[in-house]
Amino acid sequence: MASTLADINSQIKKHDEQIAQLRKQAEELRNQERAGVIEEVRKKIAEYGLTAADLKLSARPGRKGASVVAPKSAAKYRSPTGETWSGGRGRKPRWISEALAAGKSLSDFEIR
Repeated sequence: MASTLADINSQIKKHDEQIAQLRKQAEELRNQERAGVIEEVRKKIAEYGLTAADLKLSARPGRKGASVVAPKSAAKYRSPTGETWSGGRGRKPRWISEALAAGKSLSDFEIR
């Protein structure tokens, strides 16, 4: 059974189309099943009078327990190599600590 590259490419294309069809069918079935599950869950919620708090769900849709991250502060200091620091809370960067230990001042690194 000798096959040419064109034959093989044709078979690949045919299989790719079949895969796409099967994926579409699977997605449709999943959506149908999902709709049934949602309906079943809604009935149970109504039957038992459950709340979002009972189910440990957030009240805001789309939020999955995301923690709030404070926005980054603007840089106030820059090292000779281009590293920056906002001068905020927490530990000083190593390059600042080493420079201060060497007798430099923070004002030497201020961004103006």
